[in-house]
Amino acid sequence: MAGIYTEKEIYGDALAAQKASTGHFNMAANECVHEDVRQTIMKILNQEHEIQKSVFEGMHAAGYYPTPAAEEKKVQDTKQQFSQCVK
Repeated sequence: MAGIYTEKEIYGDALAAQKASTGHFNMAANECVHEDVRQTIMKILNQEHEIQKSVFEGMHAAGYYPTPAAEEKKVQDTKQQFSQCVK
């Protein structure tokens, strides 16, 4: 049964699973009443984000998730826009 799925499909499935997982752990952390349980969930959430990052980086390196370079003006405009939100 080897070779049923392509590497791209496997990566895509792994990324979708990680996105779902982080969403569920985020919701659990938001709704948790007990602080010690919440801190444990937050640690797991951070680990899941690291796994998601690794999957994305693998996809990107393999050319399955190309990301075009951003124009410097757009980067600066976005920085300015979000810096105003945190004041």
